[in-house]
Amino acid sequence: MPVNTRDGSSSTESLVESAAAQQFAPPRVRGGLLSFMGPAFIASIAYMDPGNFATNILAGSKFGYRLLWVLLWSNAMAILIQYLSAKLGIVTGLTLPENCRRHFSRPAALFLWATAEIGAIATDLAEFLGAALGLDLLCGPLLSQHGISPQTALIVAAFIAAVLVFAILALEIAGFRWLERGIIGFVGVIGLCYAFEVFLVHPDWKIASLSALLPTLDRSSSSAFHESIYAAVGMLGATVMPHVVYLHSALVHPRLKELAGALVSTRSEFSPAEMRPIEVPRRSIVARLLRFELIDVLVAMNGAFLINSGMVIVAACAFAHAPSASPTIEQAYQTLGPLFGRAAAVVFAVALLCSGLSSSTVGVMAGQVIIEGFLNIRFPVFVRRLITIIPALIVIASGMDPLRILVLSQVVLSFALPFALIPLLLLTNRSDVMSSFVSTRTTRVAGWLCVTVILSLNAILLIQIAMGN
Repeated sequence: MPVNTRDGSSSTESLVESAAAQQFAPPRVRGGLLSFMGPAFIASIAYMDPGNFATNILAGSKFGYRLLWVLLWSNAMAILIQYLSAKLGIVTGLTLPENCRRHFSRPAALFLWATAEIGAIATDLAEFLGAALGLDLLCGPLLSQHGISPQTALIVAAFIAAVLVFAILALEIAGFRWLERGIIGFVGVIGLCYAFEVFLVHPDWKIASLSALLPTLDRSSSSAFHESIYAAVGMLGATVMPHVVYLHSALVHPRLKELAGALVSTRSEFSPAEMRPIEVPRRSIVARLLRFELIDVLVAMNGAFLINSGMVIVAACAFAHAPSASPTIEQAYQTLGPLFGRAAAVVFAVALLCSGLSSSTVGVMAGQVIIEGFLNIRFPVFVRRLITIIPALIVIASGMDPLRILVLSQVVLSFALPFALIPLLLLTNRSDVMSSFVSTRTTRVAGWLCVTVILSLNAILLIQIAMGN
């Protein structure tokens, strides 16, 4: 028999109301800041991939510390861009490609998909090639002792790298946090390796600091000026990566879904003819997740900046007087040993291997987000890995210079970057998309300034290439 409470309601009615309140109340935010760290670290691995090794070795060996300022400003742009990408994903509950398909015309969305795929292919080429090179540097001499040619050894390393990437991707089967832990572990190894390398080379910190703060280019000759711009554009393309602009907007969804329960789906279903509204959690939850994500971005991106700066500093100290003015990755490995000992060379190869494996994994994830978001299809990540591995294997089998391919791929990425940034800025500046979280005037100005800088550098490079300088 129901018992009346002090306010006159029965205990049964109170229990029903309490259960209903628990069912429809917003979920509590579980855990502290550390439990929300991870998405930006996955994105940051693309900022220290083998393309960065190539461009940083080129910049450091040919121009010393001079181009460190490019990394500083690229990192500032990366922080803004990655936060905006995460913000778009959190506020809308959709990825950047899904938002493009939802808010832009079909021809525009298809064009953006094509440019995104070009960038993703160039990215995967650089990252997979780097993983193969890292394995080859470590295991190639052992294979050559058994009569295997260097070219065959590199192909064998490529197939082993493919298997390892599949294994890393399989971590997600155990949960997204396991994959994040694996990637963060790779970031930690790369950081430790370059901390060790910087300790060995004893850099001039005063000159390095001034070079990071004062933008300069090599004006000693027209060819040197052209080469320094080419290196700067390559460093920019290697640091601000278009594929992780798309990916980061998806990486935040698992935590958003944890906080919001069934309100947010990790993948939307809509067509141009049926634009159903996307339900998102209440404003307080979104605001708190945005604060956590900003800290995540700041820590991860600045860590990537320090590692990239270490790459340039090591190259400036170790390869400035190398026989080759711009050593290949293999020559860099061979130079470190005689100068600083076998351990320096092995650590360099380990860092390259960790970079290649982890960034190739992230590249596959980005490719999956791009094709699913723009085309609204299901595309298994393992199938994506099989498809994108083919161009890399062709390049390896052709015997082309890996360093040249890596640097060229980063320049391609720099040209593809505006086609990711402009849609991102357009969407985050629209109140009908972002509601009360629309970008402020300062953020808008900073975002368009980033795009202007990138387009200007690309235009200068194109003009110089056309003039044959």
